[in-house]
Amino acid sequence: MMTPRNLFDQLPTLAQDPAQFETLYSAKDFRTRLIEAIRQASSRIYLVALYLENDEAGREVLTELYEAKQRNPGLDICVCVDWHRAQRGLIGVEPGETNSAMYKDFANKYEHKVQVFGIPVRGREVFGVLHLKGFIIDEQVIYSGASLNNIYLQYQDRYRFDRYHVLNNKALADSMVNFIQSEMIAHPAVNDLALANQPNTKEIKTQIRQLRASLSKASYVFSPQDVAPDQVAVTPFVGVGGKRNKLNQGINTLLAQAKDEIFICTPYFNFPRSVAKEVKKAIKRGVQVTIVVGDKTANDFYISPEEEFKTIGGVPYLYEKNLRQFAKANEASIASRKLTIRIWKHEQNSFHLKGIWVDKRYMLLTGNNINPRAWKLDLENALLIQDDYGHLTEQFEQEVENILQNTMLLCTYKQLEKVEDYPESAQKLLRKISRVKADRVLKQIL
Repeated sequence: MMTPRNLFDQLPTLAQDPAQFETLYSAKDFRTRLIEAIRQASSRIYLVALYLENDEAGREVLTELYEAKQRNPGLDICVCVDWHRAQRGLIGVEPGETNSAMYKDFANKYEHKVQVFGIPVRGREVFGVLHLKGFIIDEQVIYSGASLNNIYLQYQDRYRFDRYHVLNNKALADSMVNFIQSEMIAHPAVNDLALANQPNTKEIKTQIRQLRASLSKASYVFSPQDVAPDQVAVTPFVGVGGKRNKLNQGINTLLAQAKDEIFICTPYFNFPRSVAKEVKKAIKRGVQVTIVVGDKTANDFYISPEEEFKTIGGVPYLYEKNLRQFAKANEASIASRKLTIRIWKHEQNSFHLKGIWVDKRYMLLTGNNINPRAWKLDLENALLIQDDYGHLTEQFEQEVENILQNTMLLCTYKQLEKVEDYPESAQKLLRKISRVKADRVLKQIL
């Protein structure tokens, strides 16, 4: 039987100059770098995110794209967003102008158009969305789990904390653009949301099923490169649902081959069963495991007790309940410091970080939330960095230090609130969910 180490040795890789790999440390820096790159683009701009929002930051990005296109009509510009998300408003907010309405409005104002493709990963949003990440500008890949709106780009005071990396790598950029072109926008299920008319979801339901089937077999195509001792290796992964999901397999392998330490970030504490199993095994074999998770008040869906409670506001409490159960089950490992759990909270800001570091040798850049939804429903991708000679150790450590700045160490599960401590509206909702035994189903789609 092949060991995890053997599996990693056989991975096809691209060579990356460590001097051309940069970590950014804030949403403001990310926004600045993205805008600068768009302004300086000479051949292509491919932006992929869950959404490009109809707000100040979203309009700023779209304006920059359109102005770049007017200056250079030959510039290849393509935006990909989730089909369903683009055609509805924010959850819990009154219906208003949708994102797709903004795309049409911009297209009517300018001579040279920018295509904004809606990618329907499933027939209904609840069963799967476009969660693929990556902003490719010329030969540069700006990789982040962030979408494009006010809070992700810190357009005003608040920010949603994520990870941000810049890789100058032509082969990687070409591979990612080729995937977008051949596996996504070339498919009949995919339509340009900036055009006046689009089919409705029912009209393309057969094509959507076909798209998902083809995506489940798709992978990044590139000619493998030898990696010299003064370089690091990069392998792009993609996966959607199913048992053959190579990204899921890669994450499990990464955890299984850890010898000294595992550092995991996830905004929503709800590990898939296989990940929970690998984490448990790692602790048992003496690996130091650190998990950083957002406080419930740093969750996207958190609603302050002073505000009117909506059903979606129960999500952060469900995640904290999961975390409390996990911490209670692993109390002995926490006490012996084999397991470290840190909770991130900074003022009124939110936490959207995800990723895995193993043995200061491997780093996974991903938008994958490492939860059952990412495992089974959404289209996800990642970049695995293998750094055998420690070229990026300093950057790795600086990024970790930056993440830990606003965290609190969990010494016992008792530091987390019990259901009885929650606001009455949240308690009622959780009791109802538990009574109808819906929590198991919810854990698979949240």
